[in-house]
Amino acid sequence: MADFMEIVQGRRSIREYQDREIPEEHLTTILEAIRWSPSWANTQCWEAIVIKDPAIKQKVRETLPPGNPSSKAIMEAPVVIALCAKLTSAGYKKGEATTKFGDWFMYDIGIATQTLCLTAHSLNLGTVIVGLFNHDTAKEVLRVPQGYEVVSLIPLGYPAQESKAPPRKGIGEFVHYDSF
Repeated sequence: MADFMEIVQGRRSIREYQDREIPEEHLTTILEAIRWSPSWANTQCWEAIVIKDPAIKQKVRETLPPGNPSSKAIMEAPVVIALCAKLTSAGYKKGEATTKFGDWFMYDIGIATQTLCLTAHSLNLGTVIVGLFNHDTAKEVLRVPQGYEVVSLIPLGYPAQESKAPPRKGIGEFVHYDSF
């Protein structure tokens, strides 16, 4: 496994994939990484749908708006993982939201998404996080029950090419000490 900072700095959004299957042990490693992601009070509010069936991937692709650059990736990637969240779980105590921001599921799914993507990159696999799609239609297509939401779609596969890092802010541009 590569050095952790190399993994963090090397991960890119991949939208073109090789026509190559993912070994089952790699997929299991990625799912295990999601399993060990931190979450609010260990609520583990995530559910992962592993999509391999081309017909289902096509229906999921149709939930993306025209021109979404990840549309092609949904079909090219051998696997798409739909990360779903259980609502009113993370950030709740005794049925009540406990923070200013209410339901904490987006934070927990964000952590699980980052864990998935970094683990995939450590296995030489590429990912792109797709958030612009019709969530309600995707929920119907994937038969997600009430009380859960489809949060993100993540195509997963071997990148067709390497891509360079986009420019990043310098630390001094976003870090503040003791106050904003």
